[in-house]
Parts: sequence; C-alpha cells; structure tokens
Amino acid sequence: MKPIKRILAGMAAAASLLALSGCSSQGLDPNHLLVAHSHNENHPVNVGMTTLCDEVSEKTQYTFSIYPNGQLGGNEEMIQMVKAGVLDIAKVSSSSLEQFNPAYAIFSLPYTFQSTEHYFRTMRESEAVQEIFRSTYDDGFIAIGWFDSGARSIYTTKDGPCETPEDLHGLKIRTQGSPTSIEMINNMGGAATPMSSGEVYTSLQQGIIDGAENNETVLVDDGHGEVAKSYTYTQHQYTPDIVIVSVETWESMSGADQQAVLDAMDDAWEAHEEKWLEIVDRNIEGAREMGVQFYTIDKTPFIEAVASQQQEFCAASKDNARYFADFLSYVD
Repeated sequence: MKPIKRILAGMAAAASLLALSGCSSQGLDPNHLLVAHSHNENHPVNVGMTTLCDEVSEKTQYTFSIYPNGQLGGNEEMIQMVKAGVLDIAKVSSSSLEQFNPAYAIFSLPYTFQSTEHYFRTMRESEAVQEIFRSTYDDGFIAIGWFDSGARSIYTTKDGPCETPEDLHGLKIRTQGSPTSIEMINNMGGAATPMSSGEVYTSLQQGIIDGAENNETVLVDDGHGEVAKSYTYTQHQYTPDIVIVSVETWESMSGADQQAVLDAMDDAWEAHEEKWLEIVDRNIEGAREMGVQFYTIDKTPFIEAVASQQQEFCAASKDNARYFADFLSYVD
C-alpha cells in the first residue's frame, strides 16, 4: 500500500473514498484493504465479495471495508482507483477492461461460449483466461477471479419465439452501448438500440423498443416481464464479472497470503453462484406467473449470423486467434 501523500495525489475520486473511510487510520494501515462494486447489499456479487473478505480475514492479517452500490463510482472510476492503488480490490464488468487489453473483448464476443458447461469449463481451466487476467500487470492491476452473470438472451413484446434473424427483422432491441453488442444485435437481425438499463422498462411499455437482451433476472426484479411476454433462449453472450486487484497491493502480499486470497476467491464464487441461481429460479417462476413464455431454440442461425465478428476478432491479432482457438477447445 502507498503512503497517504500518494493516495491524496491520485484521482479526484479518491477524495470520495477517503471521505467514506473517514480519512482515518484505515488509509494508513497497509493491512486494511478497500473493496468496491456497483451492486446492492443483497446482490450475489456482494455475497461473493463478503465471503472473499471474511475468509481472507480469518486466514491472514488483512481486514477489509466493502463499498457496494457504486459508492466509489462506476466501472471506469473503480478501475482507475485500483490502477492508482487507492482502491485495493473491485468487481467490474469484463467489457470495461477492453481499453486496457482488447483481448478482453473475447468475453463479450457473441457465441464465444456455446453453453453454460462450455463457459464454466473454459473459465476454470483455460490458461488463455489466466493470461488475459495477468495481461494488465503493467497497467497496475490484475484479475484474480470472476463471477457468473448468466447467459444473455432476447425477450420481446411480440408473441412467439425469435428463432432466426428474420424474426428479429424490424424490431428495435435494446442493447448495451459497447460496439461489440451493437454490431451483434444488428447481425442477429434486430435494430440495435443502445440505452441505459434504467430506461428499458418505460421504453418497452411505450413501444420505443420492441425488446431487449439480458438474463432472466430482469423479468421480475426489473419488471420487464410485465411488458415483454416472450423470452427466447438465444444465449448469445455469457459475460463474466471480473474481480481485479491493485498490483501494488498484490505485490505487497506474501506468497501464502496471495494463495489465501485465491482460495477464498474459489469459495466466493460458490457463494455467489448459489445466490445467483436462487435469484434466476425466482425470476423464472415469477415471470411464468406473469404470463411470460420461455422458448428454447436451435441457435445455429444466430451463430452463423455473427460469425463475421468472431473472424474479425481473430484477424485482429495472433493472440486473439490463439485465445479464441483455446476457448473453443473446451467445447464438449
């Protein structure tokens, strides 16, 4: 951990961090680590991060303060603070890391993962994943783990499934603002309409958009199932959440303490996944009660429609091609 004068010389967001921590001895104690994420206290991410911190506290000399609810800013702000060593650990989206290594785009690339089993096996076993996780060392941070955020699929206000790109033709589909996601929806036949998640319900209700793409948790928890009654399992993206740590913090730890963190990260994943599956099941059950219909389809037409994006990614660099080939090797 760095001296307080270097903390104060960090970004403007550090002022908020120091205010939250009371600008007290926490900022001077090298064994007190600061952790942040953007979710509420009941979210699976907070369950996972709390498990991580509790277990490391039990096995090492470290203590923790967790700041949920985006108290320290969004993904960009948290990454910058981790880079500067102001913040020790943060959970951020994988797409937000693309600016530091374009290879992170592989996690947002449509149909990189062809099933949940393929997704989990790759994330757990692939050396390419670990190489990408370590690739930002010179930027001041590395990734030490990940959390599942389910599969993203298409849901619409129109009746019936979306089985082919032709079924999406003419439909305005809300997507995330990333170029990868926008291109993906256009290739899948829809008219990509990027907007913030907070605008989706009203936009569905008013007919500004015809549908969106996300995991099942938005159907009840965000109320989208009140308006959009057709959910098609296109499962076009499995986008992990990434846990990053400051290199300065990491290098200050002994090998034994680093291993304690990695072991605790495994348990944090399990705690998160248990809570995550509970929430998904509750949303599916609640959505069915709302009248939402769920459709399982042959995804081949959509996989073929986005093949050009995979080819472009691989053509961008030898590393990209190597990573993509490695990921595919874990298909059963």
